[in-house]
Amino acid sequence: MPLVGLALGALLGRLIGNLADYVAIAALIGLGTYLLFENEENEGARIERLVGSNGITMLGAGVAVSLDELAIGFTLGLLGVPIVAALILIAVQAFAISQLGFAVGTRVGESIREGAERFAGLALIAIGGFVLLGKFVSLPL
Repeated sequence: MPLVGLALGALLGRLIGNLADYVAIAALIGLGTYLLFENEENEGARIERLVGSNGITMLGAGVAVSLDELAIGFTLGLLGVPIVAALILIAVQAFAISQLGFAVGTRVGESIREGAERFAGLALIAIGGFVLLGKFVSLPL
């Protein structure tokens, strides 16, 4: 999904030019806001339905879970991030974080999941804000 997002974002970025940076910023902040304020009330019922499903429902669930990765890839494409470097970094971080998640998840479980999602939302909003700030202020690195 990040690769699909990168391709779509790069294509759209070429089409809309300088406006692409602002679309990318809006995508980051929008996704972060969604994660921050996502309603979790009916998640138990959704999980039970998903466990008993197969075929097209499972495919749809996989796509839905990957939409955040699509949005991140889309944002990277809009910003003109080199695709090969982005893919390598995404693969490395996905492997590392997955391994960490397996190790920590077996010990912690559901107790911190919602807080972690909220933290991810805040992080995306902060990244969007940082990119927006960078459009107006020249920051020394």
